[in-house]
Amino acid sequence: MSMRVLLVEDDRELRSILCESLRLEGYLVDTAASMAEAQALLKHSQMPDLVLLDLGLPDGDGEVLLQSLPAGTPALVISARQQDGVKVRLLDAGAADYLVKPFSISELLARMRAALRHRGVHLRPALTRYQQHGLVIDLAAHQVSLHGELKHLTPTEFKLLARLVRNAGQVVTHRTLLADVWGAEFTEHTHYLRLYMAQLRAKLEAVPADPHLLLTEPGVGYRLLAEAENG
Repeated sequence: MSMRVLLVEDDRELRSILCESLRLEGYLVDTAASMAEAQALLKHSQMPDLVLLDLGLPDGDGEVLLQSLPAGTPALVISARQQDGVKVRLLDAGAADYLVKPFSISELLARMRAALRHRGVHLRPALTRYQQHGLVIDLAAHQVSLHGELKHLTPTEFKLLARLVRNAGQVVTHRTLLADVWGAEFTEHTHYLRLYMAQLRAKLEAVPADPHLLLTEPGVGYRLLAEAENG
């Protein structure tokens, strides 16, 4: 099951970069640019598994939001404030971690995994590059090539393929794919999957009618051949 993250950050560019990076890793991301927006999401949306919290928000200090989070919800503070006193106060106030800007995405992801691990959730770094039988999928670069030829995928095709890449070798159920790619309200629309899998196979399989990479698990879902398998 995908972990849900609430990202509270008022810097539009940074919020966009972080949101895209987290979604690439398989997280479900809700974003807020202010205290009020974050409080509304916490009140009316599904509770996040983790909160990424900036302090300098336009309508208040993120420290106030930290103190109002439900018990057991880990929060990782991301802030430009470097003073030890601020870090110690917020960690004592319940923050799971404190990361000073600027930071690398890889460090942020590692600290997120550590925070979730303390709740008993063990996550491995997501697979973002896949290579098998001439097919190369680079999720970070948003590129797909087959035997050296770049392939153009629609945004939905790429999103579906990326979801399979992150669980390469494992069956991903119809409902999970539909929920993650199209939304929770589309979990019964299996004809979407048949259509888009057919399109992906037409672009990426040597013989689309006899696929060796994008495999069907009848009545269950789909699986992308693992890199270690002999296809």
